[in-house]
Amino acid sequence: MGETKLKIAIQKSGRLHDGSVNLLRECGIDVINGINKLKTESSNFPLELYFFRDDDIPQYVEDAVADIGIAGENVVYESNRKVGVVEDLGFATCRLSIAVRKGDQYDGASFLEGKKIATTYPLLLQQFLDKNQVKAEIHQISGSVEIAPGIGLADAICDIVSSGSTLFMNGLKEAEMILKSRTVLIKNGNLSAEKEALLEKLLFRVQAVKKAKNNKYILLNAPNENLQQIISYLPGMKSPTVLPLAQPGWSSVHSVLNENDFWEIIEKLKSAGAQGILVVPIEKMIL
Repeated sequence: MGETKLKIAIQKSGRLHDGSVNLLRECGIDVINGINKLKTESSNFPLELYFFRDDDIPQYVEDAVADIGIAGENVVYESNRKVGVVEDLGFATCRLSIAVRKGDQYDGASFLEGKKIATTYPLLLQQFLDKNQVKAEIHQISGSVEIAPGIGLADAICDIVSSGSTLFMNGLKEAEMILKSRTVLIKNGNLSAEKEALLEKLLFRVQAVKKAKNNKYILLNAPNENLQQIISYLPGMKSPTVLPLAQPGWSSVHSVLNENDFWEIIEKLKSAGAQGILVVPIEKMIL
């Protein structure tokens, strides 16, 4: 028997393709160029890559054509397929929103009562309408949803929004977010023990890359009289590393800061007398 390989489905082209391939490469997985191919493989990890339309990925994972896949939550939930979401991958976030004409006064979901709404996400839209006890007419179309109000097909739309520039160019405005969509890793519910083990190895690498992106390595010089105060601002993974400097009365302090807390802590360190603060990106982070 040949080597067991994990089959992963990623977007053939579009906003998730580059992010998916880059993530695998950051995980140390060599990906042979798959341009204009349906299938390729890694040369240094037991992984086969399949390139599909994003809307088809949940179905292929459910049907075990692929063992795992990378897709947006909006696509996963709209497909209503029996797949498991195993990891938030942390890139290409977007939102599914209601948009109306610029001149409309949107005052909540009740605005949509009796209206015509164009969308490529009828299931998620219907769930939103049902939750808000609103009855509206859903027009499912396959593309260019944003032009529907302008040509008289609909009164509003439900579509993916990133910057909002496409809405603006079509005389629309974002009115209400239905779903904040993340890029996620999904899996088939019946993986063999061998493939589950490979998935765990892949997840270990993915999580290490994600942690590294959310944290920075910091080095600074601290006067010894303020050392304990400075250390109290730097929890690190366990505790900061402190090394004596050649200059008496000073120490070098090394730690890790979360991106979300970074600037607030830097200000405290400066106020406590820290000097020569260096901030270095982290490539991988294993806890």
